[in-house]
Amino acid sequence: MTAPPEPVFAEPWHAQLFALTVHLNETGRFTWADWASRFGATLARHGLSRELDGGDDYFAAWLETLETLLAEDGTATAADAAALREAWRAAYLATPHGAPVKLSE
Repeated sequence: MTAPPEPVFAEPWHAQLFALTVHLNETGRFTWADWASRFGATLARHGLSRELDGGDDYFAAWLETLETLLAEDGTATAADAAALREAWRAAYLATPHGAPVKLSE
C-alpha cells in the first residue's frame, strides 16, 4: 500500500490565492508575463531570492503582488483589502474552534 500524495499546497489559503490569481489571468485581467514580472519584483524587494518551499512567506508576497495589481487597475483599493482582511480576522476570532469561518453580510 502506498502512502497518499503530499498536498500540493501547505495551507488552504495558498491554494485559494493561487486559484484566484489563475482565474483572474484566464479572464483577461492581466497577462501571465505581467504577473510573473510583478511577482518577481515583489520577491526581490523582500529579499526572498533563496529557494522557497511555497510556504507563508512566498504566498504573503504573492498576496501583496495581487493586491497591488488590483489596486492599480481600480478593482480593489488598499483600503478595501485592509477592510476585508480585518473582517476575516474578526470572523475568525469569533468562530468556535473547528467551525467554518463565515463573514457576516
